[in-house]
This record gives sequence, structure tokens and C-alpha cells, in this order.
Amino acid sequence: MNATAAHDSIADRAADVTLSNPEIQRYARHLIMPEVALEGQKRLKAARVLCIGAGGLGSPTALYLAAAGVGTIGLVDFDVVDVSNLQRQILHATPDVGRPKLQSAADKLRALNPDLNLILHETHITRDNALNLVRPYDIVVDGTDNFATRYLVNDACVLLGKPNVYGSIFRFDGQASVFAAQDGPCYRCLYPEPPPPDLVPSCAEGGVLGILPGFIGVVQATETVKLILGKGRSLVGRLLLYDALDMTVREMKVRKNPKCPICGPNPTITELIDYEEFCNVRGAEPEPAVHAPTPGASAMPAVPASMTPLELKAMLDRGEKPFVLDVRNPEEIVICRLDCSVVIPLPELPARVGELNPDLPIVVHCKSGARSQKAIALLKQHGFTQLTNLHGGILGWIKDVDPSLPSY
Repeated sequence: MNATAAHDSIADRAADVTLSNPEIQRYARHLIMPEVALEGQKRLKAARVLCIGAGGLGSPTALYLAAAGVGTIGLVDFDVVDVSNLQRQILHATPDVGRPKLQSAADKLRALNPDLNLILHETHITRDNALNLVRPYDIVVDGTDNFATRYLVNDACVLLGKPNVYGSIFRFDGQASVFAAQDGPCYRCLYPEPPPPDLVPSCAEGGVLGILPGFIGVVQATETVKLILGKGRSLVGRLLLYDALDMTVREMKVRKNPKCPICGPNPTITELIDYEEFCNVRGAEPEPAVHAPTPGASAMPAVPASMTPLELKAMLDRGEKPFVLDVRNPEEIVICRLDCSVVIPLPELPARVGELNPDLPIVVHCKSGARSQKAIALLKQHGFTQLTNLHGGILGWIKDVDPSLPSY
């Protein structure tokens, strides 16, 4: 089912839909628009939209789709609300911290529109369940935040013929498009190969302007409503590029790739694949056993591949003074830091390797442990051998050692 087929299928179901008097009153501003009118509102009520993610992008998208009168909305999410989500994920509020996001989202959406048929899928979307999740819906809205899942959603939509309303955000920049529509490109046409995992930091590492997902999520909601109504010019074949810092909106043409491995005329991908392997984001190797220091030794006698914050704390309490390297960004350092650490942000490390002594054991840490592993890999290329990763980073230190430090 492509965009045209989705619209036709919705229109067929809409023929049997009626609006109650309260619904007519609720959607009055739609009903007096010739582009929507009664028939269009019936199509909205007949439509079935799957929103993957109830976070930054999923929040404004789901809220506006529910408010617009989309009859059935499916939500896929598995996470719980964290206080750091509240800066941008407007489906959730302070009392929801610790609750499953789907429960929090359901309360807000049902309060906004009690007539909404809300279907909750509290699960990861994986290659094992993606087709079954997507199949019952007319349109998919991709609010995910990692490349592996974006390729998975794209491929599921292509295989099932469902339009994929795409959005992504990072810092001040956002993108939106509509993929897998009739004769239009898919996500793989735009990005045939995923970027190296080390090249693109996550929002947790690089940050995101809290308002940004509001803009992109509203674009996604708008494109979804247009697809349902069959009105206007969609973003099929166009990538919208939004720069919030400069307040500019540009677009880039995206053409269908005749050699695309999934939507091209001779596809080589005919079923869902291993997307973590494709994106080279397999989980880190299991942490090796951490050996306790030799009794009576005054310096670190062996260099474990990793250590826990409690083990580092024990070393410091014994009077040992390991060289602790913090590779976080300056903006993070002003929030919290370890008094014993030396700061060299990861982007500066290649040029500042000469400031470090390769003969000393070095404990490397970042926010949660990912960037410190990248720093260790870089230092190993320069001949450093006595390197230890602080497991869990400074967040682990705050959790297990010093809860008085602010977490972020």
C-alpha cells in the first residue's frame, strides 16, 4: 500500500463513518475548510496511524494527530519517563517521571480526545515484530532516534507498501520527509549506507534544543494529515532541512535510486535483516573481569580494561592517585566533574595526545562510557597501553558514589 493506495483504502473505510454531533462541534474549524470538510474529517476518523516513539518527535506528532481527529493511533515505545526528557517531550510531565512513557502518553492523549482509539505497543520494534506492528496501519510516523531503527522502519514500510513519515533532530538541526510512497524514494535512497557509529553522536551526547522536536514533529503530523486527506504537495521526493539557530528552512530533492537494494526494480533485500550488524552498532564486548589491586601495592599494579566507579573510589580512598582523563565537552564540565580529573574533550584529543604520558596508567571517563571507549581506541593507536575505561562514566559515579553531584 503506497500513499495513493493508503488514501484510497482510508476513503473506502470513511464511506461507512459517521460523525456525532459532539464530533461535528469539536472539528468545526476543519469542517468549514473546503480542503477538509465533512468527507475529509471522516477520512481522518477512518485512518490508522502508527507512531513509533513517544518521545521528542512522537509527542507533538501524536498530540496533533489526536487533536485533528485521527481515529486510530498506535504508539510503540518501551522506555520510562526520565526527568531529562521533560525539556522536550511534551507528552510527559513531572509527575510522570518513572512511569512507562506509553502510560503517560495514553493519559494525555485520551484526555485530549476521549474518542481516540489508542493502541499501545509497549515493546522494542525489532526485525522479529516490525512487520506485524506496521501491517494493520495505513501510515507510519518514524520518531526514532537511531540509524538501525530508521533502516528497520524504512524496510518494513517498503516491504508492506506503507508511507513512512520521517523526522530526525540533533542540536539545532532537523530533517523531515515522506519515504516509501508511490514512485518516491525511500530512506535508503537518501542514505544508502549508515554513517560510522563514531561519526554521529547521539542526542544524549550532543544535545538537542528542546523546542526543535516541536517544529519537526508538527511537520510530520502535517504530512500525515495531508496523506490521509490526499491534499496538497507532500514531502515525497523532498527533504526538508530546518536550522533553528539561523531560522532557515531549505529543501533538497531526493530521487528514487534505481539501484536501491529494497525499493529499486531489482531488490536484493526482500526481508528484514540484522540492522544492528548493518549499522555496526553491536553492543560493546562484555566487560572483562576487573582484578583487585595487589595488596600492599602503592600504585596501580595492573591495568584492567574497565573499572567501576566504586573501584575508582576505593583507589582514591587508599591514597592512590591514578591519572583520570575526562573527555567530555566543556559544556558538560561546568555541570559536574571529578576533582581528580584532567579534562581534554574528545574532539581535541587527537591534537593534544602529546600532553599525556604513555607510561602512566590512565583512567578515561565521559558521561556514560561511550566516548571514553572511543578515546581509548584513539590512544591505543598512539601507543598507549595502560588504559582503563570508567564503566558508566560520571553518571555511574553520581549513582554509586556521589549522588550530591547534579545528573544530566
